[in-house]
Amino acid sequence: QVQLVESGGGLVQAGGSLRLSCAASGSIFRINTMAWYRQAPGKQRDLVAHITRAGSTNYADSVKGRFTISRDNAKNTVYLQMDSLKPEDTAVYYCNVAHVDSFLRSSNYWGQGTQVTVSS
Repeated sequence: QVQLVESGGGLVQAGGSLRLSCAASGSIFRINTMAWYRQAPGKQRDLVAHITRAGSTNYADSVKGRFTISRDNAKNTVYLQMDSLKPEDTAVYYCNVAHVDSFLRSSNYWGQGTQVTVSS
């Protein structure tokens, strides 16, 4: 089992910045793709950004140029630097990791979510 602990959410004014962190722990063999999703009230959970183990990144159009995803493989941690925040970025943010065990079985894990609120 892999556990994910997120941190860094909070309340910020429009134009401000926040940095989210998600640390994985437990029976880790290999973590491949790490990602951040978000879910606003009454809406579906959408992909914000993902990063491969090699460092290739992909972003939702709505956050390109404002958010930066990064990872530290030695710490099994993924980060999301969020700049120029807008009220429409308000949501619960979830991290997600794709894990492969020593038997090459793939599993997907979710964090508990962290609230980000951007005031206008």
